[in-house]
This record gives sequence, structure tokens and C-alpha cells, in this order.
Amino acid sequence: MFGGLRAIMRLGLWVSAGLLLVGSCSVQNPNPATDSAQGRSKAAGAVGVPADASPPIDHYVIRVDYLRPTESIRSPELYIYKGKRRLYVLEGGVLVREYPVGLGPNTVGDKEREGDGRTPEGEFYVCLKNGGSKFFRSLGLSYPTRKHAERAFMAGMISPDEYRDIILALERSSRPPWDTALGGEIFIHGGGAHVDWTDGCVALYDSDMEELYQVAHIGTRVVVRP
Repeated sequence: MFGGLRAIMRLGLWVSAGLLLVGSCSVQNPNPATDSAQGRSKAAGAVGVPADASPPIDHYVIRVDYLRPTESIRSPELYIYKGKRRLYVLEGGVLVREYPVGLGPNTVGDKEREGDGRTPEGEFYVCLKNGGSKFFRSLGLSYPTRKHAERAFMAGMISPDEYRDIILALERSSRPPWDTALGGEIFIHGGGAHVDWTDGCVALYDSDMEELYQVAHIGTRVVVRP
């Protein structure tokens, strides 16, 4: 058991009820020379999960299986921890992949408006897939969420019509408007995870993004935590 706890500490992975607790892209140039999957260990086993996760949960166990073939990952959920600069892929309670990520330059706090350089936090779904992205491959996220829209509407940042259009798009599980004061075009994309270089997107090394692009699909759940 203690070996399992040490393993989860090495992963820096906290898990919560639904699982592990889950940005316009940069005009800066990433460093393609660092296009490699770093910091990933190949292992499989069972690990204990601490109870002091956020939100609090009971103890339970998940398996780690980084050797699972990509083609057999059919129903993934993605969990991004901004503070740890990590993206975790889970399927059926099994941790099947872990990738390092780069974020926007303002890494602390939720995204509030266009141009603030923050990666948004909350629960999203993949609303767009682009195999010919400027940054190799990309997965569009359903930002802004209802939470972002309500906060902006109460602050007078967006109009009643803009608020309505965002909510309707989310209810239809489609792409919400990306042309309001809240900003948009938040993607998980390639280009490198060596530094926080995006304008709010989540960047992976191209080799990792190729793998993630294969397993994610329209509607895949994405959770972003601080």
C-alpha cells in the first residue's frame, strides 16, 4: 500500500469524485526542438488515492496502465492540473496516459476576459477537432462555460443576447460563441510543453498531441483545475 502511495505522490496526482480533479492561442513561437514526450514513466499497477482531495472524497483505488494501446482507449476523460503542468487521461477509473503541458503566461486564476493570458478552469467538452492546426493538431474546448457567462453577464461584460447564445450552444453541446468579451478559441494543441507560451491554450509536445488527438473525440469531457 505504501508503495502505491509513493507512486501517486511521484505522479503528483490527486483524484476526486468524478476522478482526478479537470485557451485564443499564442502568437509566440514554440521551440520545436523540444518536441518529445518528457517526464512520462511506463508503469502499470494499483495506487491508493488520498482522501484530502478537492472536493473531499472517500478512499478508493484506481489502476495505472500507461501501456494500454492507443487504439483501445475509446472513452477517455481528460484532467488538467495547471499547477502541476500535467494532463491526465483516464478511462473507466484507469489512468492510461500522463502528459506535460504548457499554459498561458498568467497561470494563476480562472480566465475572465479576452487577452488576459489565463487558461480557463472548469468542466468542458471537446467541441472541435482540427487535424491541420497552426500548432500541429488541436482540440477545441467549450469555453466559455455557463459559469463564465453568468459571471460576465452579471458584471455587464456581455449583452443579454450574447449570454443567451452561449447558454443555448452549451445546451446543444455545440461550440459556444468565441467572439464576445470573454474571448474564446481555447484549444489543447501541439507546439511544445517546455514553457508557458500560449495565450491561454494548453500546449503539448507534438508526439503527445498526436496520441491525444487519436483518442479524444467530439464530446470528450475535459476538466481543468488550478
